[in-house]
Amino acid sequence: MLRFLLELGPNLWRLARVAATFRKTGAMERVLEAAGAPRRLSAPLMFITAPGLIVGMKGDASLPPVARAINALGPAYIKLGQILSTRPDVIGPELARDMRTLQDKLPPFPMAEARKAVRDALGREVEEIFAEFAPPIAAASIAQVHPAIDRETGRKLAVKILRPAIEKQFRKDIAAFHMIARIMEWAAPQAKRLRPRAVVDHFEGVVAAEMDLRLEASAASEFADNVKDDEGFRVPDIIWPLSARRVMTAGWVEGVPIGEPEALAAAGHDLVGLAERVIQIFLLQALRDGFWHADMHQGNLKIAPNGDILALDFGIMGRIDRVTRRYYAEILLGFLKRDYHRVAEVHFEAGYVPADRDVDQFAQALRAIGEPIFGQDASRISMARLLSHLFEVTERFGMETQTQLILLQRSMVVVEGVARSLDPNANIWSAAGPVVELWMRDNLGPKAVLRDARMTLTTLSRIAPRLPELAERLVRLSETTEPVPTKPNKGRALVWLALGAIAGAGAVWLTLQH
Repeated sequence: MLRFLLELGPNLWRLARVAATFRKTGAMERVLEAAGAPRRLSAPLMFITAPGLIVGMKGDASLPPVARAINALGPAYIKLGQILSTRPDVIGPELARDMRTLQDKLPPFPMAEARKAVRDALGREVEEIFAEFAPPIAAASIAQVHPAIDRETGRKLAVKILRPAIEKQFRKDIAAFHMIARIMEWAAPQAKRLRPRAVVDHFEGVVAAEMDLRLEASAASEFADNVKDDEGFRVPDIIWPLSARRVMTAGWVEGVPIGEPEALAAAGHDLVGLAERVIQIFLLQALRDGFWHADMHQGNLKIAPNGDILALDFGIMGRIDRVTRRYYAEILLGFLKRDYHRVAEVHFEAGYVPADRDVDQFAQALRAIGEPIFGQDASRISMARLLSHLFEVTERFGMETQTQLILLQRSMVVVEGVARSLDPNANIWSAAGPVVELWMRDNLGPKAVLRDARMTLTTLSRIAPRLPELAERLVRLSETTEPVPTKPNKGRALVWLALGAIAGAGAVWLTLQH
């Protein structure tokens, strides 16, 4: 509470600036209209914020009003807006559509500051490290990238450098986001289902990882290990001696940006095949590894001369555990097979929907989402629209926001957009089918049962040295509890049952080993 009061003054000023910017750009009317705010609320609010127009920012007039306001407010707001653009359950489908036009492009910071950042991070002057150090080719909200030539090897490299003082700016803005989330939960109890504070916490974690380039380098390295055997997909290698918290150096990759379909076609690439491969690679990463590139937009993908997809920028990576992957795959497969009752059951098994709701009614609601998809022309099938409808249904059935799936949902929408830019008729469902079915076969069939048994027995083998101690504790517990007349040796029986089960598991383990 003390921290909240200390931050109240500065945060109120930031909120006033946000309100003034939204008012000045016409975004406030758009937000109030999309939220269905009554006139008795919207009219006074518009009047109260009018005097603040002098501190509001104009923004880029070529963008829709809401995107224009957010873009003007700076990096933290742009990042949050990009995430919210994939959350129609939070902001509504109309605002989500407007926010998809947000651009993560800002003017570069001066070369002198870039050189200073390299010197401070790596302990040497730029000229000592690089034979060439060129102006930035890309400047985003958090960092910019410079082409360079390694002085020792002559190899071309990409040097990514954080913007000066970006961490401090983000901390200030995120503090304001936390205050807004707390106000939302206090003023609108129904908003608790959306878990606004959890969403902001998740956003803060994503941004914190982006602002430590050592973590991005580590993510790129792990990702490269995962996909090294995947045909047609490559990741640049990290140059660890030339990387630090605020500077990351990687190998340079040459290719045509995937956002230039005319250039790709002119180079002889199969756009339809590329569209399908982008979708399948994303699903393979998410299901097989539980670790995927969560920012696969056109600016982060290139196509090599040999047709390989080249991934760049690993600041935002998604990660889900094996259990969540199974639920996710079963939900996708259920929709693919039009088995809506199974999709409903999975939601209940995962605990996403409260157990007191009716599974049959939920299945019926899911059918209303899925059936309109099948039989339509591929160009009219939209993953974003499907997710929007799914959020509406799950809200009616009391499903809370699953923060661990936010990036996954966002990634699906972005990947679909990339695929559609290559092939307007790209069908994420037909491309997903083979990948999902293969993963399910490998993870729910006999091989999966055997693998899970091995993992379980390996875990049991680790606790084997503690079995005497555990058995003694169980015996003591059985002697201190009141005896049950019909089962006087219940405690000891449980001990021997547990020991027998573990011994049997050990025997199975030895059999499997041989």
